[in-house]
Amino acid sequence: MHDRRTSQGLAPLTGVHTVSIVDDDPSVLTATRRLLRLRGFSVASFSSAEEFLASPQCETTACVVTDVRMSGMSGVDLQACLAERGRHLPFIFLTAFPDDATRRRALDAGALAFLAKPFDGQTLVAFVHAALART
Repeated sequence: MHDRRTSQGLAPLTGVHTVSIVDDDPSVLTATRRLLRLRGFSVASFSSAEEFLASPQCETTACVVTDVRMSGMSGVDLQACLAERGRHLPFIFLTAFPDDATRRRALDAGALAFLAKPFDGQTLVAFVHAALART
C-alpha cells in the first residue's frame, strides 16, 4: 500500500480492494475509472451488468459503482442478483434519472450511496473509501 495521501487526506486503498465500475455510458465509465485510479484505487470497469457477472472480478471485487439505468440488467437488479448469490457488496449508485422509489429500493437493499449525475468526484471518492473500509 502506498503512503501518499489523496487531496482529502485519506490514504488510497489498493491491492485486494478492487472497485468495479459498471456503466453503459462510455464517457462516464472512462471518467469514473480515471478519477478512481488517480486517487490510487485498483479499478476494473464493465460496460454492462452481464459483462461484470461473467468476469472473474465478480467474485473478487470489494465495491461496485454502477449506473442505475443500463441496457439489459439495471444496477439495482445487479445488486439483487449478487445478493441472491450471497455476495453482499457495498454498492454506490450513479444515475441521471433519480427517483425516490428506485433510490429507496437501492438503499433498503444496502446501498451505501445513490448519487445523481453529474456527481461530485470528491463525494464519490469519499463513499468508495467508506465502502472499502467495511471490507
